[in-house]
Amino acid sequence: QVQVVESGGGLVQAGGSLRLSCTASGLTFDAYAMGWFRQAPGKEREGVSCISWSGDSTYYADSVKGRFTISRDNAKNTLYLQMNSLKPEDTAMYYCAADPNNEYCSLAPRDPYYGMDYWGKGTLVTISS
Repeated sequence: QVQVVESGGGLVQAGGSLRLSCTASGLTFDAYAMGWFRQAPGKEREGVSCISWSGDSTYYADSVKGRFTISRDNAKNTLYLQMNSLKPEDTAMYYCAADPNNEYCSLAPRDPYYGMDYWGKGTLVTISS
């Protein structure tokens, strides 16, 4: 069965950096897009960044553009999110997800789950000011 597991969350001061990792198992034979999403207390889930199977297409929310970088290593079935210049507003539970039906992705929400079928349990990122 498919399993998605995030790691790398923690507490960091504003201006600092974190790198999140996500390992997806069970999707080895699929050309699937992946993405990072986050949800802060009292707010709706939002798309942070997503990446195509080959990595040739990436998308970022305006709020993180220029600060976050998404990448993937398909040989390791691993997705990364390098987060720099972190702000208190970045505090949220960060989720990794995969779309087995699409090679490409977008951050336009087609539904509350952005068309992603497989989700991890999340990793908490807390930014202090």
